[in-house]
Amino acid sequence: MISQNIIKIIQKSNKRYFSSSNELKKTALNELHKELGAKMVPFCGWEMPVQYPAGVMKEHLHVRKESGLFDVSHMGQLRIHGKDRVKFFESIVVADLQALPTGHSKLSVFTNEKGGIIDDTMITNAGDSLYVVVNAGCADKDISHINEKIKEFKSVNPTHDVSMQLLEDLSLIAIQGPTTESILQKFVKDQDITNMEFMTQRPMTIAGIDCIVTRCGYTGEDGFEISVPSKQAVRLAELFLATSNASIESGIKPAGLGARDSLRLEAGLCLYGHDLNDDITPIEASLNWLISKRRREEGGFPGASIIQKQLQKDGCPQKRVGVIINGAPAREGCLILDPSTNQEIGKVTSGTISPITRQSISMAYVKTPFSKIGTQVNVSIRGKPITATISKMPFVPTNYKKL
Repeated sequence: MISQNIIKIIQKSNKRYFSSSNELKKTALNELHKELGAKMVPFCGWEMPVQYPAGVMKEHLHVRKESGLFDVSHMGQLRIHGKDRVKFFESIVVADLQALPTGHSKLSVFTNEKGGIIDDTMITNAGDSLYVVVNAGCADKDISHINEKIKEFKSVNPTHDVSMQLLEDLSLIAIQGPTTESILQKFVKDQDITNMEFMTQRPMTIAGIDCIVTRCGYTGEDGFEISVPSKQAVRLAELFLATSNASIESGIKPAGLGARDSLRLEAGLCLYGHDLNDDITPIEASLNWLISKRRREEGGFPGASIIQKQLQKDGCPQKRVGVIINGAPAREGCLILDPSTNQEIGKVTSGTISPITRQSISMAYVKTPFSKIGTQVNVSIRGKPITATISKMPFVPTNYKKL
């Protein structure tokens, strides 16, 4: 069964896209998804698989135990070129890119003048460029934003050297789960990937296909995101899926948007447009760790003065927290209540039943005095107050690669 959380996510994403089914964009793997029996849905202007015949629960559990393949080609891939690329990009994101070694990746956020999050993004120092991945639902907005900021950057000093390249001929395939490393190694003959750190990137030849591979993911498991020429994407996906055995639950199996959502929620990872938006700052989102000491002191990114104030003691009015509910799962929009006064103190942004712990888990924003782990609160579900506890995140242990 598809969870109410992913249904709400799909509905919310589609409010921003008024395309008919004939106008939906399709990834290079679109026909393969259909051959595999996927249930296809419109998502952020794309036709994407929400689940396969096995169902969301089995897909989720297979990723936690073995390995799953996700088509994330709807996300935007781009490169920032020019000798002033780091200076420029530090003017629009909160990351410390000066300290990012070649071949290493970092999660960051674009901010606006209020300190709100325009989008979250993955940035890699690729040596001669910055490789950047942005969310599908924000890709057009992000690209326009970057273009506008490049114009502003050059207007200050016409000698500034920076440009953006859209990587429209590339697909993006994510393989995630504890057996992923050993499976991928079978297709990589010229290098040892066991010594590849989490949040690093390498050029890699996989079964004769030249790819760019980042050890990262959105599930809480070890895994890789593979940027592959779109003409080779189906072949690569089929090679990975051929490792699965129908009679034995092993190898890489396909997984859709439904499992991707429940996996990221168990891992305590945010979804833009739900847990993050342009009115929420990184500090309110409990993403303080994205901002290094240098960047906290120097600022230089949009909304820096507001974010710097929120970093001070008692400077942040609300915080993103985990919530474990004693009953049915709370969905996006459910109110968090002070049990002593029944007054609203926050709101749920994502929620589901964890396939691993079988608990009702949610992310929410609450007023800072109520954000301490262990605090007892009520959640209003269908008009009834249900007892709940503020919890640490992730809700299940992460299994990122450690050397």
